[in-house]
Amino acid sequence: MIKIKSSGGPMYITSILDNDLYKFSMGQAVNVLYPGEVVRFEFFNRGKTQFPQGFEQALRTELRMMKLLSLKDEEAEFLEKKCPYLTPVYINFLKGYRYEPENEITITQNGGDLSIIISGFWHRVIYWEVPIMALVSELYFKLTGQTQITNSVDVAMKKAARLLELKANYADFGTRRRYSFKNHLRVAETLATHGKPYFVGSSNVYISMLLDMAPKGTQAHEWTQFHAARYGFPMANEMALKKWVEVYQGDLGIALPDTYTTEVFLRSFNSLYAKLFDGVRQDSGDPYVFTDKVIEHYKKLRINPQHKTIIYSDGLDLNMVEAIQNYRRDEISRSYGIGTFLTNDVGLKPLNIVIKMTGWWNGSGWVPVVKYSDNPGKHTGCPETISLCKKILHIPA
Repeated sequence: MIKIKSSGGPMYITSILDNDLYKFSMGQAVNVLYPGEVVRFEFFNRGKTQFPQGFEQALRTELRMMKLLSLKDEEAEFLEKKCPYLTPVYINFLKGYRYEPENEITITQNGGDLSIIISGFWHRVIYWEVPIMALVSELYFKLTGQTQITNSVDVAMKKAARLLELKANYADFGTRRRYSFKNHLRVAETLATHGKPYFVGSSNVYISMLLDMAPKGTQAHEWTQFHAARYGFPMANEMALKKWVEVYQGDLGIALPDTYTTEVFLRSFNSLYAKLFDGVRQDSGDPYVFTDKVIEHYKKLRINPQHKTIIYSDGLDLNMVEAIQNYRRDEISRSYGIGTFLTNDVGLKPLNIVIKMTGWWNGSGWVPVVKYSDNPGKHTGCPETISLCKKILHIPA
């Protein structure tokens, strides 16, 4: 069992790398291309959870303690070794990076309702989303006195055995809504021990370092959302793809299609990008419809789908993985990013929360930033702008 040194305080985030890889991959791209852009993120409580009295103050305390975090030498060495697409210039930037919660985060609590707004230079505030969500989840269970019921190691071993039977390649994508860091690490370590060769790693960079595995991930919806605000909805996917390639030159080649529906994305996913990118990630909507659309799109472009990959990451459990694994199984490669089902399967009800980009400062005012997903329940942002997005992109009802 991996041992973690105590921080000597109530701090639950103990490493600057306790974050998902896509925050660092996007962070580098933002540093290169958009160092002066200012954005806003907001917390969305999809599950309508009521937070206990004093939650706001407990969260503030944890965020203030994150100011003490910095990139350690061994962490920088890990990034250099396992993430060769991150440049020395960017890793040097991370060495000097410090969280500044007082300047970048506004938290209010009204009864049981919690509001969190993050704003500032994109190249700085991009790192807040994942650790804040992990803190909200862990603090909620701590402050409400809900302790885990099931044995995480036993549960993880059973899941690893079933995924071995299915021969399904999968990664842990569960940082944001985990029960706790300790539980997250126990689960990941169990999967690394009992799930190989099909357990391919974690999206969490710190846990990947503790397991000595390369972290997994590429980009999140905010990348395309920002380009929609800056360049307009019709150019959002095109510019997001183009700018990603400009920075990574073919590395980190999994595209995220559903920021403004997969159907709209495929209009921009031309032969150049379809050949250059290794595959796509399914994060909303019907996974079978998505599979059909992607396979047929590759065929239309005269690309063999067997040479491409779909990564499924939308609320997966074992039954879903089995069903998807058996659907058109010989026609395209597939892998699975499994989140809350791995890191918060402790016999309690997980939170249903997200943090999404909602604004871009164009120099004179805030431009609304929205997401129009393949799943209506995942739309986020200003309703009027969502309606405008649908109209401009000719998205059918």
